[in-house]
Amino acid sequence: MRAMAMPVIDHRGPEFQRLGRRVLEKLKFVFKTSGRVFIYPASGTGAWEAALANLFASGTHILMYETGHFATLWKTLAERLRLQPEYIAADWRDGVDPVRIEARLREDVSHSIQAVCVVHNETSTGVTSRIQEVRRAIDAAGHPALLVVDSVSGIGCADFRQDEWGVDVCVAGSQKGLMLPPGLGLNAVSEKALAFARRAGTAKSFWSWEEMIPHNDRGFFPSTPATNLLYALDVGLDMMEEEGLEAIFARHHRHAEATRRAVEGWGLDVVCRNPALHSPVLTGVLMPEGYDADRLRQIALEQFDMSLGMGLGKLSGKAFRIGHLGDINDLTLLGALAGVEMALGLSGAPHQPGGVGAAMAYLRDTARPTPDIDIRGAS
Repeated sequence: MRAMAMPVIDHRGPEFQRLGRRVLEKLKFVFKTSGRVFIYPASGTGAWEAALANLFASGTHILMYETGHFATLWKTLAERLRLQPEYIAADWRDGVDPVRIEARLREDVSHSIQAVCVVHNETSTGVTSRIQEVRRAIDAAGHPALLVVDSVSGIGCADFRQDEWGVDVCVAGSQKGLMLPPGLGLNAVSEKALAFARRAGTAKSFWSWEEMIPHNDRGFFPSTPATNLLYALDVGLDMMEEEGLEAIFARHHRHAEATRRAVEGWGLDVVCRNPALHSPVLTGVLMPEGYDADRLRQIALEQFDMSLGMGLGKLSGKAFRIGHLGDINDLTLLGALAGVEMALGLSGAPHQPGGVGAAMAYLRDTARPTPDIDIRGAS
């Protein structure tokens, strides 16, 4: 926030050029890629559109997988761009099934499907799909389809390895694990995807990767950038590099486990059925049958000035979401969980007390050990 309060500099000047080069290079380590990362002054929705607009002309057949509200919105966007998304219907309480992906691609003997588009961390449910298994499914089918991944809420929170997992395009945003306000949309793009886009020759202007490349090479952007957000991104990336990605991922998993233990302590169910796919980013919580999740959220907001994520789409009124991502620590999380437990009590929803205690015990038992200190002082 202090970085964002800096005066706006000339985005065609040498000081900005140094900033542009720094952030474009430092972003690569977050995606674990040696490829290009493009930055747009846009939301995650803009980053979705950028990926599709660069790659696919009207009428292109792509394969998408239903994992929740945001997977559905991405499919709707593809339809508005006049693509032909084939949507594999599935349960929102589970993730992408690579077996179904492989089976569908084996049926596509003419290779009409140009890409498989999946969500890494489904923000509406708290389910994190195994992207590396999707890549293996595409390869096992012997299919040339690109792998395009939405990791808007996954990047910087959940392990993601663009190059190692063979991801061709990753879509992300500034407002989740990168710890910034909304306003930066990101595309991490492989050389294979760049070559594909050049052949596709789609109509685009603002979103064009090719237009970006010569400007980015000099540290600039073809249109006006979100300068103050780039200040913040520069600082945020330094913070992440200092902590280390593996430590960041471990911290997110630890806080996610503490949250799930609280939910279990309350006698409630998490949205994600498969423990192997539990999200380190957020936890979706199902309300008891007949009780309104939005009423609980209203109580939490009015009584404790705390905003819980709402249930989206099919989960509207049936679930709420607890975020545990970005710059968060044990005490911040415990405060949020205490607010949920108190709101549950005020709402009259059936639950058991003690969820906060279960989370506290887990966090205490997994805390980083400290040296023995004689608190009695010198005798």
